[in-house]
Formats: sequence, structure tokens, C-alpha cells
Amino acid sequence: MTRLNELRDNPGANKTRVRVGRGIGSGVGKTGGRGVKGQTSRSGVAINGFEGGQMPLHMRMPKRGFNAWNPSDFNEVRIDRIQAYIDSGKLDAKAVVDSAALVAAGVIRRPKDGVRLIGSEGFLAKKVTFKVDYATKGATAAIEAAGGKLDLIPVKETWKKAPRAE
Repeated sequence: MTRLNELRDNPGANKTRVRVGRGIGSGVGKTGGRGVKGQTSRSGVAINGFEGGQMPLHMRMPKRGFNAWNPSDFNEVRIDRIQAYIDSGKLDAKAVVDSAALVAAGVIRRPKDGVRLIGSEGFLAKKVTFKVDYATKGATAAIEAAGGKLDLIPVKETWKKAPRAE
């Protein structure tokens, strides 16, 4: 049985760091393992992907797709989750369900850019009126099957240029 004062690492578990640039006798003096001259022998070098002046691989590959500079970030809420909040009494089915009502009920944390209803699974048991930005076909079908109403908020077209003053 080992004692607490006899605990230690296995031999070779911790290697001592090589202290480079400490004179000729150390074997790693002068250039300190960096070779001779050139960019990588100096400090502050970050040449990931650099291929010596040749066009780098990441620039030779074809580009695909498009990344919007201002993508919309919607809260995605499932229909069955809304039904669970209605059943628990946190969400009022008689009032209009919009982003403010969903935040107040605790379904979503903050409004973000709007709300998307997703109805891939689940159904609505009560008649509910929604005022949201987007709804999938399944969500729309579930709302209409329960006798509810869906008001979609019109999309803001912020990308259009303002007319020039002439």
C-alpha cells in the first residue's frame, strides 16, 4: 500500500522542457533549433497555408455558395412545444400568440429577428391565432386543422437601396 507522501508520477510522465539558446555547450545554442536565416527563423511568423509564393491550395479550390453579410436569425418553435405550454397554462390560447407572448410565457428567451413555426410533429388541440414571421407547411396544416388562424408578418426588404437624391 502506498502512502500519500510516496505518491509520484510514473517515470517519464513529465519531461523537462528543453531550454534553447543557452550557449554552444548546450547543443541547442546559437540558432536555437530554428535553422539558418529565413522567415521562420524570426519571431512573429504565422504562415499557415503559405506555399512559398505558389497559389495556396485554399485559393486554388473553387468557391461554392453564398454567405449573407446580415443573415436573419429566427427563433424556431415547434407546434407540439406550443401545445405543451398551452396545456400547462403558461400560454393563453385565446390571445394572439406572437413573439412577445412567447417570451412572456418562457417558450423563447428573446425575440431575435422573428419566430418560425415548425410543424414536423405534433398537433394543436385548441384554436389558436398566431402572428409570426414564417410557418412551414406542416405547421400551417396543423393550425388550420385545429381551426386556428395564421397571420404572417410581411418581410422587411432592408436590402434594397434607397433612392438617390438628385
